[in-house]
Amino acid sequence: VQLQASGGGLVQAGGSLTLSCTASGRTFSSYTMGWFRQAPGKEREFLATIAWSSGATYYADSVKGRFTIYRDNAKNTVYLQMNNLKPEDTAVYYCAANPRRSGQGSWLVNSWGQGTQVTVSS
Repeated sequence: VQLQASGGGLVQAGGSLTLSCTASGRTFSSYTMGWFRQAPGKEREFLATIAWSSGATYYADSVKGRFTIYRDNAKNTVYLQMNNLKPEDTAVYYCAANPRRSGQGSWLVNSWGQGTQVTVSS
């Protein structure tokens, strides 16, 4: 499955952005979808997942209450709404197909989107 992310940009602290990730290719109606981010000099960080069929969501503690993941199955698109953004949210944001934990605790995915830059100014 190919993923195309968009919606990043420059925003002031306290502002909001909504990222989009549209999937094409193989049907993934049973896939979970997720969002991650990577700040300069840091490891890629898990943010949120959403089950494609049930819509069940799961969030990292760092974004719970500020970020919302949701999807539109008809458009094969998953979104990440980000509110009350902080300078420390500055990173490249990636969507991922079928993210799951390995036995060692690392994240495995079927495919990554190309990343979209989010910059939050203070």
